[in-house]
Amino acid sequence: MFWLYAIVSVILVSIISLIGVLTLLMKKSSLKKITLILVSFAVGGLFGDACIHLLPEAFEKLGNSTSLYIIFGIMLFFILEKFLRWRHCHISDENHIHPLASLNLVGDAIHNFVDGLLIGASYVVNIQIGIATTLAIILHEIPQEIGDFGVLIHSGLKTKRALFLNFLSAISAIVGTIIALIINIEWFAIVLLPIAAGGFIYIAGSDLIPELQHDIKFKTSLIQFISILLGIGIMSLLLLVD
Repeated sequence: MFWLYAIVSVILVSIISLIGVLTLLMKKSSLKKITLILVSFAVGGLFGDACIHLLPEAFEKLGNSTSLYIIFGIMLFFILEKFLRWRHCHISDENHIHPLASLNLVGDAIHNFVDGLLIGASYVVNIQIGIATTLAIILHEIPQEIGDFGVLIHSGLKTKRALFLNFLSAISAIVGTIIALIINIEWFAIVLLPIAAGGFIYIAGSDLIPELQHDIKFKTSLIQFISILLGIGIMSLLLLVD
């Protein structure tokens, strides 16, 4: 049964790569507002999944060694982000159009593969954690895919080609999930939980929250705060899932 849940979940995550096309239909100002709300949801979802689902399960199974895996996860995602940031160098330089697109796609493929591993491993542990992790990844992927699509378009790719290539890089998540499901070793899945939690905490704390701090207007800040709480609330409600 968890195979079905995992495959459906990772397919949904992969389909999100197509959301970038919606940005072509929206005004830039409206897109920015919506994206910041989505980022706020993602912060709550990532913190909520890490603290409410992944870490309690990991501490129960791994004990105090969980802390070391959390640190490893933070450092792993730090290194991964360093690699991903290579794609943004010389973004306005016409001579770097094609390398920029290539680095973007390669970086995303690696990132999506890791996401796939985390989804598969989470479902191996139990369905509740699998659903929570999938939702956290979806909340994070939506604003990220909007940005990735923009990078590809800026790199000179046509809309259809950008969508197609972005979807191909997203499919690597399916490969990661299948590998995790085939391995189907509980200790492997359990070890990945605190690593994923460390990664989620790193992404939310170092990447997403700083984006929300640029606009300090009270109304905007209140909306962001409420959105973060809603993201955490959704993760809390998932505790009711059997």
